[in-house]
Amino acid sequence: MASPPILDFAGHAFVPLPARALFWPHHGALIVADLHLEKASWYAAHGQPLPPYDSHDTLDRLAATAAETGARAIWCLGDSFHDRDAADRIQPDIAARLRQLADRVRLLWIAGNHDGLSGGAWGGTVAEELIVDGIVLRHQSEPDETRPEITGHFHPKLRLAPRGRPVARPCFAGDERRLILPAFGALTGGLDVTAPAIAANFPGRYRAMLVARNRLLSFPCGEAAARDATASRVRIGR
Repeated sequence: MASPPILDFAGHAFVPLPARALFWPHHGALIVADLHLEKASWYAAHGQPLPPYDSHDTLDRLAATAAETGARAIWCLGDSFHDRDAADRIQPDIAARLRQLADRVRLLWIAGNHDGLSGGAWGGTVAEELIVDGIVLRHQSEPDETRPEITGHFHPKLRLAPRGRPVARPCFAGDERRLILPAFGALTGGLDVTAPAIAANFPGRYRAMLVARNRLLSFPCGEAAARDATASRVRIGR
């Protein structure tokens, strides 16, 4: 079996996953952002009924990805729940699954702008941010941060037109100091990775990255207008 692609960031080796997650082997940590659990029930409560299966689908994929990587910890980088009132709507079986997950792995909930610190209601640890090996993990990038930073919030997507057929895929966005994760949740939309709101987090050149066929494809953004895919082992910002 081919080795997974490696992403070198801030002097550490990470494994970007096609499941829209990041694995940090040194810490056995699966890092995800923007689960937006109970989004469908939020829409239903506001008069737009949607099938109530998004939380199950998201947790199915989260559990499967944790099992595939052998993760000992799951770090959720905010907006894990769609809103701060999710506890009032969450179904008992979803709550039970979250508690079981917290029993199996070290579960960390980082506060997001949607959910605050509500994740702790189902087990695990809650925090405003996490600092590991000099890397700051939080929900949204802070403009004045000088340390390496891994965040979520923006739901970046890469738009391509292979064979003349436009497609959009969730992607990572990053340079040598900042890395923004794609949204993991089942009902999360996306923002074009070249949009001003994302580009503003990077002072110049940055890259959009996605995993396909066990290769990490990298596309220059920002100052570099041309897009040329590269593969295998990628050191972003170089």
